[in-house]
Amino acid sequence: MSVYHDEIEIEDMEWCQDEAKFYYPCPCGDQFEISLEELEGGEDVAKCPSCSLIIRVIFEEADLNRLVVGAAQLGIGSAVTASA
Repeated sequence: MSVYHDEIEIEDMEWCQDEAKFYYPCPCGDQFEISLEELEGGEDVAKCPSCSLIIRVIFEEADLNRLVVGAAQLGIGSAVTASA
């Protein structure tokens, strides 16, 4: 059983169109990351590449398309906040 550092709503994460990943700041100074492909495959754990912390990403599968399309329509660089 995994122990999560936190549980984060996907709307609070940043979406990077170029990498097709969502990011969230980690206390270690790096960022938790999870790809769109992982989320679509049912994965809900974002990992930090610099430390052992993990977070659970809370989302509805129907929200994924809305968030990604909405972020792309904003056209604000490669990384935009995935708030809708």
